[in-house]
Amino acid sequence: MELFSALERDDYEQLLFCQDKASGLKAIIAIHDTTLGPALGGTRMWTYASEEEAIVDALRLAKGMTYKNAVSGLNLGGGKTVIIGDPKKDKNEAMFRAFGRYIQGLNGRYITAEDVGTTEDDMDIIHQETDYVTGISKSYGSSGNPSPVTAFGVYRGMKAAAKEAFGTDSLAGKTIAVQGVGHVAFALCGYLQEEGARLIVTDINKEAVKRAVDAYGAKAVDPTDIVGVACDIYAPCALGATINDQTLPQIKAKVIAGAANNQLKEPRHGDAVHEKGIVYAPDYVINAGGVINIADELNGYNKERALKQVAKIYDSITRVLEISRVKGIPTHTAADHLAEERIALLKNSRSTFLRDGHHNLSRRQH
Repeated sequence: MELFSALERDDYEQLLFCQDKASGLKAIIAIHDTTLGPALGGTRMWTYASEEEAIVDALRLAKGMTYKNAVSGLNLGGGKTVIIGDPKKDKNEAMFRAFGRYIQGLNGRYITAEDVGTTEDDMDIIHQETDYVTGISKSYGSSGNPSPVTAFGVYRGMKAAAKEAFGTDSLAGKTIAVQGVGHVAFALCGYLQEEGARLIVTDINKEAVKRAVDAYGAKAVDPTDIVGVACDIYAPCALGATINDQTLPQIKAKVIAGAANNQLKEPRHGDAVHEKGIVYAPDYVINAGGVINIADELNGYNKERALKQVAKIYDSITRVLEISRVKGIPTHTAADHLAEERIALLKNSRSTFLRDGHHNLSRRQH
């Protein structure tokens, strides 16, 4: 893998390799873009098949965070960390303390948070070494588990997408197929049931399915059947890449709006969704509630203020849908345009300021 070519392709700023032999730490920090502010993105711990696979994942996730933070109106850039290892077996205090020291060494260029394979407890250990970490325990003045807030944002975004497809944002009487009922999706089901939606759920974890059936009167189906069920809204809330060549012909929903990351296997699948006339709420726009919530911690956490900001995901989805409609482009492309425009605007204003400032300084010197 030619590293500098990979960085140049999507204009990454920095890629850092961090190791601590004593604790077994092998971490990769990718910083994509800090135009809008310090890079914020979680720390993922995973058993990667190869170091190259870990690098590719870190880079992809970091760029995704740049776009998510930009389109959410946050003054933050995008970054991500992956730690190579089994989160069930390889974790230890020394590992996260060592990692915290690496983050501290970046002096605020990168702020981390929990992600797949890491927990609030892990963030608390990192916090022993650095203040550049969010999603820590409430005892430290943090917001705690971000799942309910992420769910609230997805609910708000789903309502905006429903308005585009059905002419009303009411979800009463709508049949919603929820793929995966983990922490975020379970909380989302609560909002949907409260509004009078009919729920169809699935998950590879049978206990999670039973919980949703018992709590919300949901109908359970086999994981292989969820994509093709008759429904108004399909909500992918588990793994990514569930919108692909195999599933696209099966989708009967008029709206796709869910919490999962990287729902499109490839960008062309977003083009196909657009051609089919399905309203797609781009994943990194609709699922941004968690990052908006933890970003609020940087100002001293205020739950009311954070939820008010998360509620604006409705407006973000509406804006993306409007751009898509006016320009005749798929919504995933419209979301990218929105993020890129905001970054470009600030880049241009900064370069103008620096150029003019230098020009004025030169004049004073003469």
